[in-house]
Amino acid sequence: MKFISTRGACAPVSASEAILVGLAPDGGLYIPESFPLLSKEALEPGKPYAARVACALAPFFSGDQLEDRLPAICEDAFSFPVPLVDLGTTPAKVLELFHGPTAAFKDFGARFLARSMEALVADTDEVSVRPAVSSAPGGDMSSGSDATGDKLTILVATSGDTGGAVAAAFHRRKGISVRVLFPEKGVSGRQQKQLTCWGDNVHSYAVRGDFDDCQRVVKEAFQTPGLVEKYRLSSANSINLGRLLPQTAYYIHASVEFLAATGEKPLLVIPSGNVGNAVGAYWARMMGAPIGDIVMAVNANRTIPDFLDSGAYRPRPGIKTIANAMDVGAPSNLERLRALYPDMTGFRRQVRAWSVSDELLRQTIRRVYDESGYVLCPHTAAGEWVRQAHFPDTAAILVSTAHPAKFETIVEPLIGRQLEVPEALAALLDMSGSFETIKPVLGELFP
Repeated sequence: MKFISTRGACAPVSASEAILVGLAPDGGLYIPESFPLLSKEALEPGKPYAARVACALAPFFSGDQLEDRLPAICEDAFSFPVPLVDLGTTPAKVLELFHGPTAAFKDFGARFLARSMEALVADTDEVSVRPAVSSAPGGDMSSGSDATGDKLTILVATSGDTGGAVAAAFHRRKGISVRVLFPEKGVSGRQQKQLTCWGDNVHSYAVRGDFDDCQRVVKEAFQTPGLVEKYRLSSANSINLGRLLPQTAYYIHASVEFLAATGEKPLLVIPSGNVGNAVGAYWARMMGAPIGDIVMAVNANRTIPDFLDSGAYRPRPGIKTIANAMDVGAPSNLERLRALYPDMTGFRRQVRAWSVSDELLRQTIRRVYDESGYVLCPHTAAGEWVRQAHFPDTAAILVSTAHPAKFETIVEPLIGRQLEVPEALAALLDMSGSFETIKPVLGELFP
């Protein structure tokens, strides 16, 4: 299996090469040359999650240096539950993706990527990471190395959840260093703790600015060949193939189990910011997963709905909302989605998205709790508003991307009670935090 750039100006590469590089040399994102069909084994109901992921992803790693280690990587990375739970009396089930160590869906991709990169780094004494020569697409950007003998550095600019998941996944991984950039006043208190509590090979930086400033510093680092070579920078955000493939896998798993339980192919309702999570669903359907329609829910950042309405892509600065992980005005992975459906007519036929205001997010959190006792995070509330408003009677999977306890200052006043903090998250919150505050200037990050 080979992977090609969305921009078509560089040679095909293996999965391992794509994972180590992150961005293609022409500035594009890696996509499969073709999509393999899922085997009968991958579609068996009741199959253990890690085993299903290894089976589903095996064709992508055929002939790759990670091929023989894929089952062990999956077994190690996916050691937490992936439940489908009922949402009151509605015909929907909630896919809870927040049972990993940082209580967000990004644990899936980050843990798989960390274990894959660690194995690849261990395979060679000389890791060669090609510099990105074009401007990287926007979104929750990551890349990174420390000139201290590490073979690879992961540099992460985050609006919250990505940085915490990457820091947790890469903490104490051999031969790899991590630098996390976050906006000084742009993340919740609990998110900041998850970004700053690690130490060892993880270094955290509060940037005096917003997420766009963090993103700009990272892009500049990627576009500076001397830094790329000296610090051996690589990407760990959702532009990286190693983040996206595991997201494809949980849609395969969820749709198989939903079909077995209900006899129906589910509609997928996906909260979306950088669009990688939704692209995983489209890839799963291309492989033959039993998925019906796919729709996206966004917050006040309307780039995708506006693109669908006008046909003109207009990236813009992100708008702050209570669903902060979706505050993305230039979604990186839209490029992958457009590569899948290059004709605008076909794109509109396959892709739908609705924008949900903060007030509607609050109303939805209250309504669902009053009706069923189920507590939604603000991001999942966006998906539930879209489902209830447009598909109330459709058999559906509502994708829940984060545990509501990560957003207690928003959720608790709406439901009138204190939220129980998951054990894994509580353990992180008990740790002391350490970070350096810097100006949004590349020289402050790499003096």
